[in-house]
Amino acid sequence: MNNILGIIVSFLFIFLVIAFGKVFEKLGKEASRKFIHIALCNWWFIAMAFFDNVIYASIVPACFIIINTISYKTKLLGTMERETNDGFGTIYYAIALLILVIISFGICKNPQLGLPGVLIMGYGDGLACVLGERIKSKKYKVGNTTKSIAGSITMFIIAFVIYIITNYAYNFNIPILKLLLASIIVTILEAVSIKGTDNITVPIVASSILLLF
Repeated sequence: MNNILGIIVSFLFIFLVIAFGKVFEKLGKEASRKFIHIALCNWWFIAMAFFDNVIYASIVPACFIIINTISYKTKLLGTMERETNDGFGTIYYAIALLILVIISFGICKNPQLGLPGVLIMGYGDGLACVLGERIKSKKYKVGNTTKSIAGSITMFIIAFVIYIITNYAYNFNIPILKLLLASIIVTILEAVSIKGTDNITVPIVASSILLLF
């Protein structure tokens, strides 16, 4: 019953976030996208609270792979899509969640393992873009994608803070120096990932590093 309730709560939460994204459209389309990007990562807390079965936990991200693919082609969820084609970022986001669900809920039987990766993807990548655009700093290009020093520093700081908080909250017992190294790795990965691929590379690597450490 808890798993069924988890699916209901998950869809209510996700569609509520998308609806609130409409409010942020007054500040611009990108503000709306980033609000949704950041807010949706908190779904993992719902997943940890309700799901004890990997199949049930997989249903929500699996559905959104399909929904986001349709939205990408038809602009069904316009608040989530950029006007210009910048890759399959929203689809990668859902794929990353599904992969982390399978790894943490299924293979490792430890849902907390996926949390740092999901939060770093949401808050780290999302705020790196927002602050990178608002803080004047040197820009650099990776392929056709423009990044900023301020954005990369933001990504590093947030990743490090999330690693530290989850490390102590869930007793991962990973030394600080290793968490510092992990933060550097995911920051570099975010910087070199283009066309929305950071939505899949960052969360998977960010959580997988915990297994290595």
